[in-house]
Amino acid sequence: MSEPYKNPVKKLIPSKLETGYQKLMYKLLGRFIPKSATPNMVTTVGVLGGAAAIIFAFLANISPLFFIGTIAGLFVHMTADVLDGYVARSRGMSSRAGAYYDLISDVLISTFLILAFGLTPYAHIELAAFGAPLYGVMNVTMMNYIIYFNEFQFPRLGPIEAHIAYSVFCILSMILGSRTLFTVFGIGVMAGDILMLIALIPMYYEMIRMAIALFRRLKELEK
Repeated sequence: MSEPYKNPVKKLIPSKLETGYQKLMYKLLGRFIPKSATPNMVTTVGVLGGAAAIIFAFLANISPLFFIGTIAGLFVHMTADVLDGYVARSRGMSSRAGAYYDLISDVLISTFLILAFGLTPYAHIELAAFGAPLYGVMNVTMMNYIIYFNEFQFPRLGPIEAHIAYSVFCILSMILGSRTLFTVFGIGVMAGDILMLIALIPMYYEMIRMAIALFRRLKELEK
């Protein structure tokens, strides 16, 4: 059994959308989670949902309607990602191994999902390549906040905003397909490209902001 945290990690979530969704899911679904369920079991449900989302994204090469499966998988992943923490805290089952499992699964799912989008006809792989490492670097930063300051620092644009962006990408792809909206330097720009670029700019800003803030706090510890 994983060693429980002696001191609970302080969770800092600046996104009101994130906290609102968490409270809603706690209220609607929290009481229906079996007492025998562990946080890792709930996380695994989310991993399966995320894996299904990736598979359906690849299948969208056949038809964009497969993105319906991607949206459903994303909902399962997002909801389980909220409820695993609820189970851990409410039942006194928080653990280092569970926290690592949660974070690393989020990194892998987001990374491969973005790459899957780039390998469809609805966005360019070059943009996806810029987006793929973003979530990994963000989570490494969050893990270091936990290690050094016992704080779970969420970015201002967190998981729920990312999942909404993924779902909007799917919806736009189903509606507009691979239609070129305009051309830049001879490259046809699609709706998926525009959405990916719009999402990448603030997320990269958040990644850099959090990394710099962590570096400054670590420097303070050295004094």
